[in-house]
Amino acid sequence: MSLRLLPALLFALCFGVTPAVAVDLQEGKEINGTCAACHGDNGQGGSRGEYPRLAGQQVRYLEQQLKNFRSRARINIPMFPFTQDKELSDSDIRDVAAYLAGVQLSNRMPTYTGKEDALTRLLMAERVMIIPRAEGDIDKGGAIYQKQCASCHGKTGKGRGMFPMLVGQYTNYLKRQVDLYLKGDRPHDDEGTTGVLNTLDETQIRDILAYLTAIQEPTE
Repeated sequence: MSLRLLPALLFALCFGVTPAVAVDLQEGKEINGTCAACHGDNGQGGSRGEYPRLAGQQVRYLEQQLKNFRSRARINIPMFPFTQDKELSDSDIRDVAAYLAGVQLSNRMPTYTGKEDALTRLLMAERVMIIPRAEGDIDKGGAIYQKQCASCHGKTGKGRGMFPMLVGQYTNYLKRQVDLYLKGDRPHDDEGTTGVLNTLDETQIRDILAYLTAIQEPTE
């Protein structure tokens, strides 16, 4: 086996992907060059949440959303031309999703030694992503989240399987997606356009979003 393919195979095994559909992380990185125009070189998204963070997101979730964009099951006009069969194949989707899922962004400012040049400092800083604290009752939000959301999105908000990571995502983006769910413009899950979010009021949703900004774990 080629040494170039070994990391991809190990990644595939870790995420439950069979060797028959092993991914090419280098190809995924190259495909991400197109995505970077909006989502950033490191998959960090837009600075104000106009584009979501993709780095570290659940690989199966990324794959499914790209397929949804391609089929127009999820309507997003800017994404449509990039996800047609002639632009983004199933293989491409697997590769770029695996690459982005493996990108790690710290939420702790780097420690500089003083020997770095300006470009190196800039690149180190660009891999830091700290979501500002959102207003709301963190304790109430935490209680609601653990009761209503954790079974799918995980106790620490990092997602699992087909369910996306929420912690470390832009609050403005999350709120915009919640509004789309509540209006029925985006299905909350495979069951249809209604779900847990439809049982919560505006204050409860605000508190959950505040809680998510409070549980970002410091990383190296």
